[in-house]
Amino acid sequence: MAGRALLPRKIINYFMLGVCALGAGIAIIVVCLMLGYILAKGLSFISLDFIISESVPAGYEGGGMRNEIIGTLILVVLGSLIAVPLGMLTGIFLSEFGSPKVAATVRFAADVLAGVPSIVVGVFAYIVIVSQYGYSAFSAGAALSIIMIPVVARTTEESMRLVPGSLREAALALGITRWRSVIFVAIPGALTGIVSGIMLGVARIAGETAPLLFTALGNNFSFEGLARPISALPLQIYNYALSSDKNWQEQAWAGAFLLVMIVLLISLAVRWMSRKGRA
Repeated sequence: MAGRALLPRKIINYFMLGVCALGAGIAIIVVCLMLGYILAKGLSFISLDFIISESVPAGYEGGGMRNEIIGTLILVVLGSLIAVPLGMLTGIFLSEFGSPKVAATVRFAADVLAGVPSIVVGVFAYIVIVSQYGYSAFSAGAALSIIMIPVVARTTEESMRLVPGSLREAALALGITRWRSVIFVAIPGALTGIVSGIMLGVARIAGETAPLLFTALGNNFSFEGLARPISALPLQIYNYALSSDKNWQEQAWAGAFLLVMIVLLISLAVRWMSRKGRA
């Protein structure tokens, strides 16, 4: 009787395992097909000249995305300079100092902000910054930082919570103030996780296009300052992909290949750091 009673449970268990495996397989196949198609199309057009040359007008052959690559690096650095301190401070507050009610409210706000579509962030940045001061690299960096802040905040909080409480208690027992124990004990213990979260945030904003459409505008020339429009790799890929010019379309595939490689390398670095931290 007991064996018969367990039979339906085993069937349901095997069925649910099969459903989970099917879902995981479909997700892996979709990702592999997408990456494979981008790599196959973009690899044939990537070259050293593409990386070191400036863009050319439609109808001309050759050219590259040197200024766009530099612009992407500038925007990522600018967004990180804004988002990392704010995100880390928010995560430290949630983990160490916030009362349960306040921490729950801030955590909920961070989760909601993380789920806001990037185009909404772009519209917000346009209304608050661009409408007052014009298109600029700063407005684009500020928009990207809004996307990055909740990622850094939540990963910082979770990493800080993984630090054993006994380390904090030992520091306090030695007469160290609470804020010193956080800076010199808790943060170093959670540093690997915090850095991984920062790199995940960088990978997230490196490929964003929608906020740049409302803030960066684009610039075919080299970087002219934080108060001037700036071009970026995702923005140029978007513009080239919509063009009917064959050379621009080929460069769009090459740019997509380069952008995917950047995000992939960052993701692999995060995985390596996470495993190293657990070891």
